[in-house]
Amino acid sequence: MTDQAVVVTDRILTVPNLLSISRLFGVPLFLWLVLVPHADGWALVVLMVAGVTDWLDGMLARKLNQASKLGQILDPVADRLYILAVVIGLAVRDIIPWWLAVLLPLRDVFLFSLVPFLRTRGYSALPVHFLGKAATAALLYAFPLLLLGEGDGTVQTFADVLGWAFAVWGAGLYWWAGILYAYQVIQLLRLPRPATGAAS
Repeated sequence: MTDQAVVVTDRILTVPNLLSISRLFGVPLFLWLVLVPHADGWALVVLMVAGVTDWLDGMLARKLNQASKLGQILDPVADRLYILAVVIGLAVRDIIPWWLAVLLPLRDVFLFSLVPFLRTRGYSALPVHFLGKAATAALLYAFPLLLLGEGDGTVQTFADVLGWAFAVWGAGLYWWAGILYAYQVIQLLRLPRPATGAAS
């Protein structure tokens, strides 16, 4: 059975979009659980649910033919907010160093600064490529493991080592993807400006 081409629509009320919106509500909940009651177990549950819904919304968008422009915005926004929330929460708890907590959001600030240049060529954003997805996935594996690695014991030590392995690779890939996005912007800027009113 061959895959059909994915048609992107302007629909708002779709199952994938509802999942993405529900995932957004988990961001402040995670921060509260980590910083106030230090309920790390429940915080891990929130991250796992976020990971499952992240996979589900993409899968259902394809299976149900419910890909939408809103979904293309919500999905990466939710991923970045989770990364921001987790690095802040873990840095405040001294689970990760502050340099890592600054390094990851700094990449997104760097990419956001490129948006005005994209708009001169009729784009509002660049499509997410595999490297960016792999980096985000590595980081979303790393943070629960680092949270689980708090404390003493064989399981905690193993989780901490594995979590840092994912964190280092994820941070490297995250910035590598950012540099590739910047290269794409430079390539676009070398093209002639589109005619007024032209859509990309």
